[in-house]
Amino acid sequence: MNMRFLTILSLLILLAPQTTSADVTLNNLFGDHMILQQGIANKIWGKADPGENISVSLAKQNHSTIAKKDGNWSVHLDAIMEYGGPHTLTIVGKNTQTFEDILIGEVWVCSGQSNMQWPVQQTNDADLAIANSDLGQLRLISVPQVGTQEPQWNFKGEWAVCSPENVGDFSAVGFFFGRQLHQTLHVPVGLIDNAWGGSACEAWIDRNLLSSDDRFKPLLDRWLKTESEMPEAQKVYEKQTNLWKQAFEKAKAEKKSPPRRPRHPDLLLTGNSRPGNIFCGVLAPTIGYGMKGAIWYQGESNASRAVQYRELFPFMIDSWRNEWGLGDFPFYWVQLADFKGEKPEPAESEWAELREAQTMTLKKLDNTGEAVIIDLGEGKDIHPRNKVDVAKRLARLALAETYSIPGIACRSPQYQSMKKQGDKIILSFSHMKAQANGWRPFDVRDPIGFTIANSDKKFVAANARILTDGRIEVWSGAVTDPIAVRYAWADNPICNMYSSEGLPLTPFRTDNFRSITEGRN
Repeated sequence: MNMRFLTILSLLILLAPQTTSADVTLNNLFGDHMILQQGIANKIWGKADPGENISVSLAKQNHSTIAKKDGNWSVHLDAIMEYGGPHTLTIVGKNTQTFEDILIGEVWVCSGQSNMQWPVQQTNDADLAIANSDLGQLRLISVPQVGTQEPQWNFKGEWAVCSPENVGDFSAVGFFFGRQLHQTLHVPVGLIDNAWGGSACEAWIDRNLLSSDDRFKPLLDRWLKTESEMPEAQKVYEKQTNLWKQAFEKAKAEKKSPPRRPRHPDLLLTGNSRPGNIFCGVLAPTIGYGMKGAIWYQGESNASRAVQYRELFPFMIDSWRNEWGLGDFPFYWVQLADFKGEKPEPAESEWAELREAQTMTLKKLDNTGEAVIIDLGEGKDIHPRNKVDVAKRLARLALAETYSIPGIACRSPQYQSMKKQGDKIILSFSHMKAQANGWRPFDVRDPIGFTIANSDKKFVAANARILTDGRIEVWSGAVTDPIAVRYAWADNPICNMYSSEGLPLTPFRTDNFRSITEGRN
């Protein structure tokens, strides 16, 4: 073999495409301090070279698989693991990854908008809650806010052991909910916080699914129009920005407050309202992770389209259950709190209609529950700071119905039926004791918060009294032929009815008069 041939061969080798071996990687849900859901076949997944042999071991279990052509791989652990730990998770391919301090416990997803995102450090008695948060068996992980139409495989985040150093920035409702479960069940609890302030329900749903259902065509048509107008919106933005720069310099020279910079139109496309954005950017990387259930606090952003929410919200829950493949897992939500100014006269309310839509979902889907907090809001603040009691009402649902802890009341009383008797209407309720002492009106003895209407559909403030069998009689001297009653039907209603267990009566109306949000898409 002559030198010329060797030189040419060496050049060909140098110029040939170089193939490198990729390390086995995992979704960031898998790491040190993670919690794995007890009692299910937990899925472990990641990426590697196509055809690479992968082995996974944890707590005397050993599983193996081969990476697919696209490099994705997954295994399912046996559903025999008991509460506790710590365990070590080891993944071996062409490289080895080892994760320590793995616990087996209960995992819950904490989703919604700003009231779920609201951090511990901005709640009532935050200093006490933080000082008392050194809980080694409570583990936290947050998913960053990424809005996109492309499903993401991974996210930036890692599990942390709950402590005073990190709990302040975590979801308050999530933390207080998880703490209550941990203290009651005495097992490890893992919390996945993926809430996004101001988010709309449709952003949490796979856009392809929304497109396949004619009920949501007007909603998607509106977005298609918005998306088609982006080039023109960009031109308008550039003009506005040039004018803003001039105004900014003028204000600076005159030592005045500068004007607000125009909002870039692309923020609509990457934001928290575009259908499918949060599903792809936030939810998709976590779908499939073993968990017990989800808690949800959202609705404010959909209040102006409350009638649409009657279909949209249960559609979202169904879609999550189908995506996760864990059956009809528990899904508990917070009904909207009282907000805005109190109005003494009866009036229509978007927020009341959204609360109604949330309550309607209870009859549409099994294994769901609603935490009523019509008494915990603040008229001046859309973010009420009492998150402890919100979380406790969610925890009651989980402890009583998911974990079957006896003696825990969890369901707020709900309107069941009405019966007209002359100029009065008699109301019956579920989820309460059928006796007079099944009720505990707050502050005063008489029920407050009821309105009543004749066939003219004009509601007036009503009198009410509790009957010996627990039913409530409602009437007004101004209404001689009543056909409908409403309770707590306002943005911020004045009402006082609780069950004897201390759970507030669910706001309701007995009528089906046309809603003010009907037809809004």
